[in-house]
Amino acid sequence: MTDDIIPFHFPMEAPRIIKVVGVGGGGGNAVTHMYREGIHDVTFMLCNTDSQALNVSPVPSKLQLGRTITEGLGAGNRPERAREAAEESVDEIRQAFNDGTKMVFITAGMGGGTGTGAAPIIACIAKEMDILTVGIVTIPFIFEGEPKIIQALDGVERIARHVDALLVINNERLREIYANLTVTNAFKKADETLSIAAKSIAEIITLRGTVNLDFADVRTILKDGGVAIMGTGFGEGDNRVTKAIDDALHSPLLNNNDIFNSKKVMLNVSFCEQSEMMMDEMNEIHDFMRKFREDVEVIWGMAIDNTLESKIKITLLATGFGVENVPGM
Repeated sequence: MTDDIIPFHFPMEAPRIIKVVGVGGGGGNAVTHMYREGIHDVTFMLCNTDSQALNVSPVPSKLQLGRTITEGLGAGNRPERAREAAEESVDEIRQAFNDGTKMVFITAGMGGGTGTGAAPIIACIAKEMDILTVGIVTIPFIFEGEPKIIQALDGVERIARHVDALLVINNERLREIYANLTVTNAFKKADETLSIAAKSIAEIITLRGTVNLDFADVRTILKDGGVAIMGTGFGEGDNRVTKAIDDALHSPLLNNNDIFNSKKVMLNVSFCEQSEMMMDEMNEIHDFMRKFREDVEVIWGMAIDNTLESKIKITLLATGFGVENVPGM
């Protein structure tokens, strides 16, 4: 017997195919929040006309838009100036996406200058590169003033033309749900809600499931999906599945839309190994899925998440709505 050496080929780390891009101040704040929280197998990037805002963020990948046009001083609440800045930086944006990225989240607060003006340009570039492009944007609180809201709605309409799917977070809806928050914490809640949306979708792809959902499944739901809505709900104790579904159906990300009017739906169920789903609970999931019309495409998956302990988590993602379904449009 000879001592043959058997070669082992250790695979290199898989490339991260999902990129989350924060555009402008609001988008940058949200992505900085996500970066600190951490999302499995996702890369982060900031794009801003304001060099000072970029410098204070811990996110390592940063792109200053329109160095010549804005000189790092911001867009001055003028979306058209931010559009010009993004157009000046087209080659750098393309280069940033040309790293194996297959899906990009463009996050922005609508109503200001950079997010409103530059986010649609960045989304357009990504979609032209055949990257699955998802916008997640916020609409201002009413107390921020009517001019800002009008500017925000114009931004929503523009970015909707250049993404596969668009999730809109209406900050005023958050105010209604979380009325007792301080103003500072209300803005933080908007960042958190945006972060939960991106994290929930991304981890459907990056985390392996018992009944696995992958990038192709998510692409099926989101590709040319129009305005999207989603909800994440938790349930514990007796009837925890029913509680989780009910919680998901009252999410601020549904924007008061009826999920049963969607064209495509993804449902993902997560639970802890120590508190696995029972067959009768699976029947509850099945009964819920049967409520959708026969022409609605429903994809579902199941995954282990040991951070949930005794809870069950249900994420619903639905597409097929139009811009007219966005509050205020």
